Amino acid sequence: MRGTRQAEALGQVLADLPEFRSAQDIHAELRRRGERVGLTTVYRHLQVLSEGGGVDTLRDETGETLYRRCESSAHHHHVTCRSCGRSVEVEGREIERWAERVAAEAGFTDVDHTVEIFGLCPDCTSERA
Repeated sequence: MRGTRQAEALGQVLADLPEFRSAQDIHAELRRRGERVGLTTVYRHLQVLSEGGGVDTLRDETGETLYRRCESSAHHHHVTCRSCGRSVEVEGREIERWAERVAAEAGFTDVDHTVEIFGLCPDCTSERA
């Protein structure tokens, strides 16, 4: 993937989009910029980036996978606003311990996990008040 025109264009779009976006949204932005990249290619590149830690992924409340350029190389989680989509990276030491304990109790090793936390950010909370 490295070095191709499509990969470079995708990397630029991801750098310019601060929020999590669907592959379709990313594809639409590429097309808006005049890039001729197929949706299948976007999905394939996002999958490679996700597996390599280059993008963060999360599933929204409808189950759709969303992508954002990863800001941290360390394992982390996100708290995402249900209203505006703002997402904050958070450490989850308690989550890590819980995941390891639950897996160990079931006899599993080499554990990996995904945790997605949704709520209302401070701005959306104050707007509702």
